[in-house]
Amino acid sequence: MNHKAGVIVPVILAGGMGTRLWPLSREHYPKQLMPVMGGEHSLLQLTVMRLSGLEDTARPIVVCNEEHRFMVAAHLQLDNLRPSAILLEPVGRNTAPAAAVAALEASKDGSDPVLLVMPSDHVIRNTDAFGAAVEAGRRLACEGHIVTFGIKPDRAATGYGYIKMGAALAADNPGVTTGEGAYRIAEFVEKPDHEAAGHYLAARTYLWNSGIFMFKSSVYLEELGRSSAEMLEACTEAYSKARHDLDFLRLDAESFAACPSDSIDYAVMERTSKGAVVPVDVGWSDVGSWSSLREIRDKDGAGNTLIGDVVIEDVRNCYLHSTGRLIAALGIENQVVVETDDAILVAAIDRVQDIKSLVTKLKAENREEVVTHCKVYRPWGHYESVDSGDRFQVKRITVNPGASLSLQLHFHRAEHWVVVKGTARITTGDKVSLLSEDQSTYIPWGTEHRLANPGKIPLELIEIQTGSYLGEDDIKRLDDDYGRS
Repeated sequence: MNHKAGVIVPVILAGGMGTRLWPLSREHYPKQLMPVMGGEHSLLQLTVMRLSGLEDTARPIVVCNEEHRFMVAAHLQLDNLRPSAILLEPVGRNTAPAAAVAALEASKDGSDPVLLVMPSDHVIRNTDAFGAAVEAGRRLACEGHIVTFGIKPDRAATGYGYIKMGAALAADNPGVTTGEGAYRIAEFVEKPDHEAAGHYLAARTYLWNSGIFMFKSSVYLEELGRSSAEMLEACTEAYSKARHDLDFLRLDAESFAACPSDSIDYAVMERTSKGAVVPVDVGWSDVGSWSSLREIRDKDGAGNTLIGDVVIEDVRNCYLHSTGRLIAALGIENQVVVETDDAILVAAIDRVQDIKSLVTKLKAENREEVVTHCKVYRPWGHYESVDSGDRFQVKRITVNPGASLSLQLHFHRAEHWVVVKGTARITTGDKVSLLSEDQSTYIPWGTEHRLANPGKIPLELIEIQTGSYLGEDDIKRLDDDYGRS
């Protein structure tokens, strides 16, 4: 599609891990795929839905980790939020390379659209103010500026980077008529300590760094080439060698792995003379910690945010989140308690920014709780671990209507399947059979087999695995609808 001048191509960056929201967020199920604001929509879906009120806006480009590709695609199909492209990063290389490959994709037809680059895991509650800010950013971007949006601070926050406003653009450049409410960038400031954050708040010339940008494709690529030629070269090669895989565009793994890792701030914004910042008040949060999530969720009269099955007495200023089991709390203050099936977090509310270091420690111990939940999502549905022990494992498997697992075999385990809801079409060797509720079958190890749901309702079954090795890597795929090897 050839984009007309000034049209906005949204770029949704969906490659983050969200470790500070552990144990709810995991490597294989990051926060952008979770409905952390309540309701049924994930942060990714809310980000795309936010675009509906903008004028002259094309379908978005989404950049994500290849590990999350099927979940990302499913979330974008749920509400007919289909992107124009989903670019798959073989490895994470931060936001500057992600924006570069998106710029190459957006301008592949020779056009030069304005890109609106947004993280997929932020919350913006005032969509009207956001729309007005984007229109201001569009005008500035069309004049050749690289625009970022600075959030007007309402407290001395230490969890955000800051931007110091310089001269007003209209005063600095009398010939520019679109600079009202926009400023040159005097300085980017790292996350400060509490004393420095207090000075920034009092000075009224510092803004929180939102991580949202607008620029023309050509301007960004030109400035990236000037400041980091090696990065631009690697991104260009990775994009030129990319290959289509179902609904995805896979960047070349070797080329992208050779790309330096850096943010848009460091790679471009701190080195360009074209930077501009627009101060905004849009009800923004990066949902970067349990304390920031508590700030934007409803609270009771004692300042508590209570989610799920929670019973309290004499509790103040706490965030208590249950995904299943009862949390009963008595006489505590300023605490975060988050319960999942396989992990419980207990933390002082003023220490939640340090959860990332706790996750790093767990990862060094090879704890599976860092990587995945008990419920694991697959393109055909999901499975949930129920019980396990020496030489056995029990799972609850749900297969979406019309979906099918790969044709596969296992070398070390046998499987027993019991259908509890729906109809299963089961292939074992050359035999195909249908099983309904309360019926079961046995798959010996080494037998080619396939499970499919031919019905119109989800198929649910219990799988009992037995054998000497029960790891997920004991799968030899012979045929797969989703292109997995």
